[in-house]
Amino acid sequence: MLRKILTPNFIAEKTQKTEEQMENDIIFEPLRFRNLTVKNRIFRSSISGRWDNYDGSGTQARINWEEKFARGGVGAIITSFVPVAIRGRIMPNYATIDCDERIPFWRKVGEKVHEYDCKFILQLSHSGRQQDIAGIENSGKKALSSTSQTEPFHGFLCQAMTLTEIKETIQYFADGARRAREAGLDGVELHSANGYLFNQFLSSGINDRQDEYGGSLENRARFLLDVIRAIRKEVGNDFHLQFKISAVDYNNAVTFWEKPGNTIEDSIQVCKWAEEAGADGVHVSTGSLFPHPLNPIGDFNFDVITKTYDAMLSSGIETTRNYILFRKSFLHPIFNLLWNRVKKQLPPQAFSGDDVKDPKIKQLLIENQGRNLLDSREIKKHVNIPVLCTGGLQQASYIRQAINDQYCDGVTMARTLIANNYLVKSFREGKDLADKPCTYCNKCLLNVIENPLGCYEQDRFNSYEEMMEEVMSVFHPTQFANSSK
Repeated sequence: MLRKILTPNFIAEKTQKTEEQMENDIIFEPLRFRNLTVKNRIFRSSISGRWDNYDGSGTQARINWEEKFARGGVGAIITSFVPVAIRGRIMPNYATIDCDERIPFWRKVGEKVHEYDCKFILQLSHSGRQQDIAGIENSGKKALSSTSQTEPFHGFLCQAMTLTEIKETIQYFADGARRAREAGLDGVELHSANGYLFNQFLSSGINDRQDEYGGSLENRARFLLDVIRAIRKEVGNDFHLQFKISAVDYNNAVTFWEKPGNTIEDSIQVCKWAEEAGADGVHVSTGSLFPHPLNPIGDFNFDVITKTYDAMLSSGIETTRNYILFRKSFLHPIFNLLWNRVKKQLPPQAFSGDDVKDPKIKQLLIENQGRNLLDSREIKKHVNIPVLCTGGLQQASYIRQAINDQYCDGVTMARTLIANNYLVKSFREGKDLADKPCTYCNKCLLNVIENPLGCYEQDRFNSYEEMMEEVMSVFHPTQFANSSK
């Protein structure tokens, strides 16, 4: 038997069979939107790091960051949170698209990504009241929102936007889309999920307005639909435009005294209206807050948050309460009880991927992989535009079944690609799962308040020094090194 395995004919036959399997693999079939074709079904989802300049201008580190995922084989990259206005930042040191001066930088990022036959979609964003660190330019100003009700988890103060401010913000998004097009990028995504400004308008648990932008679902959806129409007016109908939505708000997941927010039925209707208004695709997520117990799903590491959360102490009126909760170990059971409450109410996964030998990884996949797929399938039943789904995906057989069984048309990944930049290429080579999969520890996200974005799960590396080398690799090459060539 061993001799048969090692014969050249057997190896050639096996290689040909693998290539044929890949050729017919739905993961590597192009995904066609109305105005955009992506070479495969895997997108790098948005995830943000503080490596740009304080004023919102971009850096070489940002270019290096996006390039590493294009090199790893994803079909398209959805940028990190890119504010359309300084007042809409989550925190400083994120590249913005708030003025024409930003166009040359984003053109350079797009050109670098395009070298790998990878599409580049700019995520147009506004924090609303979910402003982790306002920055000195916003000092003394309350965040703008659909409501004047304080954000309940961190206690961020805000004020309800006037009709004039709403109209101005709609134009900010249209201008952002125009700049993305002028930069030669492949499309834009409206970040209307995860508790940011659009979500604050859409959610019945947050929006308490009494005018035409509040009350009924139709009124709450008006801001998103007005932005879609304004972008179409600004850039025409031949530029890709997709939007991200929290299929279910779970607005009372942690702060149980809040209203629950939108249901899947509400979101299906919003998606149908958005399609009619001119959207080319929908990206399904969950939760009206970030972070949220269901997004990103996985561990909440107290050791890391204790070291980084102090950067947010002056941001909200509840951050001191949270800081004490995080630092005092005897209080952790209280936080864990609240944080895990909704997870226990979720239905079981519809299916599982190929069997995994490592019992720890197998259990992590069962608990975390594909958590939004059931909602994604419900939305897909009611729209005629491609549906992308995010949520802990990292196993080829699982992704393949999700697409083949019509749960979605493509998937997006962030943390799992940070852990394994070349995951898509490894799928192409026939692997079902990376040798060292993402463990959903969330240390990457909890670190990013103060530290560079990267994988901080030391068990995945041979040493702390090796882990740091990978984290710091985004800063190389430097711009100086590039310009000196």
